[in-house]
Amino acid sequence: MARPSLASKAIRLSLGALAVCWSVFPIAMVISASFKPPRDIFAIPPTLIFTPTLDNYRELWRAWPAFFDNMLNSLIVTIGATGMTVLFATCAGYVYSRYSSRLLTLSAFFMVVVRMLPPIVVTLPLFPVFSWLRLSDTHLVLILLYSAFFVSLSTWIMRAFIDQVPRELEEAAVVDGATLLQILRRIVFPLVMNGVIAASLFIIVYAWNEFIFALVFTTRHARTTPLVLSEILSTVEGVDWGVLFAAATVQLAPVLAFVLAAQRYVIAGLAAGAVKG
Repeated sequence: MARPSLASKAIRLSLGALAVCWSVFPIAMVISASFKPPRDIFAIPPTLIFTPTLDNYRELWRAWPAFFDNMLNSLIVTIGATGMTVLFATCAGYVYSRYSSRLLTLSAFFMVVVRMLPPIVVTLPLFPVFSWLRLSDTHLVLILLYSAFFVSLSTWIMRAFIDQVPRELEEAAVVDGATLLQILRRIVFPLVMNGVIAASLFIIVYAWNEFIFALVFTTRHARTTPLVLSEILSTVEGVDWGVLFAAATVQLAPVLAFVLAAQRYVIAGLAAGAVKG
């Protein structure tokens, strides 16, 4: 096979650099603007060299204390939704990996169809149901909704990883008298941990930033940070862009840190997983 020419390598590197710049530029702009004085945020030409200030963060703390309270709500909902989704997705992925039937095929098709529906389509019919169950404005309602909405993709991610687990390991465990629960806990879960982390990352990013469900089903006690960001953006007095960028940076920081820490697991997840023997 002919080796790639210098020109093709240069083109690939250029396209890769362009993709990185396209992705990183908005994040860098938001973070840098959060440390700028208001007069420099939208200055023409852009102010690239400036004296950083924490005034925007101080104003965020003073004028929007609910933002930090709602971050705790976001954390509770995100952890709950991630744990529930991963648990059910792993069990479902095991079933789809190890068994086959017409009913399972139909259920898989149904999961894909439901995942393709816009969230607003299922939001309105569910609102009176959750109101009747007295679950509105609770962490539980968001955990249930996020888990139900994201379990389909997580199931397929986990199935791809479980497919790589040798069946002989399970058969040997059965011969030794292991139950299905023991097989899942002692064999399957440890071997698909990369898949668990990869699926968790997608769920965390979705749950941390989701807006529609939080807007419809919460009012005060379980509000999440995206709702406060929307309020900052629509104040009657006008948008304080420095405060908005500071709030966006604070909200971005936990997810960005987790993504950077788990990036190798994300790559493994996108590659569908492989088991090291």
